[in-house]
Amino acid sequence: MKGTRGPAGRQAAVRVAAAALVAAALATGCAAGGDDAVKPASGQQQGLNAPPARALDAYATQLKAQQAQRVAAARRWGLPKVPLAAPRPPVKKPTIRARKGFEVDGQTELGLPPVFTTIPTKDKVVFLTIDDGAEKDPRFLRMMSDLRIPYTAFLTDAEVRPQYDYFKKMQTLGVTLNNHTLTHPYLPGLSYARQKHEICGMQDLIEKKYGKRPTLFRPPFGNYNQDTLKAAKACGIKYAPIWNAEAFVGRMDYREWDRDIHPGDIVLTHFRGREDWKGTMPDMIRTFLKYVTDKGYAVARLEDYL
Repeated sequence: MKGTRGPAGRQAAVRVAAAALVAAALATGCAAGGDDAVKPASGQQQGLNAPPARALDAYATQLKAQQAQRVAAARRWGLPKVPLAAPRPPVKKPTIRARKGFEVDGQTELGLPPVFTTIPTKDKVVFLTIDDGAEKDPRFLRMMSDLRIPYTAFLTDAEVRPQYDYFKKMQTLGVTLNNHTLTHPYLPGLSYARQKHEICGMQDLIEKKYGKRPTLFRPPFGNYNQDTLKAAKACGIKYAPIWNAEAFVGRMDYREWDRDIHPGDIVLTHFRGREDWKGTMPDMIRTFLKYVTDKGYAVARLEDYL
């Protein structure tokens, strides 16, 4: 009879509606954080796998709940908009070369780690990187996990040393801990042997404290010479990313003349608090996320593109 359906017809209709909900949820990027528990950041753990058709309605309900949690987290941390979710990492990783003008003598012949400021990608993403380790704000860890924002840390032992456990907790949340030297010196002013001590010494320390030797190294102040990259290579470093923009509590700074961000840009900020800034790390993150979200960018995980 017209307008009625048997059990099979009703089940099919439910599946179609659920599938539509799933597609809509995925399109809006609903990888959400919980309201209370601290969870790993987006892009740093396996996502949900779509279940069989018979469970699509339950899956759609779960995604809808996650998006609601994401909206609640944004509201809780004072964000006017929900941060955009990053796309899936590329299956084929982009080829990373030294930025033009940032090479050293023997860059290619010696196979030295490339220094670069931007990942070659068409994805509308930027990569947040945080240096040194001076500020150890527990609210920052909660905020980033709650919002599921990925980032990469470059640590200096002289700043990290008082509270190694803070960065261990960061690591358990999915953040990669990388090398920013032992004492943050101006490396080009040091001999090769002393540069190697600064870099390899930090490699050893990170392995001892956190169980894994980094493959990423950022020279302090972004300054380096051929000896720096030769020492980094000898210490097991593959890449030397620096930055194309920098985030502060109340502003963004830029390397490029157009004073803007671009797909694949690496963004620098620091572990700092009120002693150095007119605000806290959560204040800086609010400024940064509002800026990139308004421009239609998501924050992706740097290691996913390397």
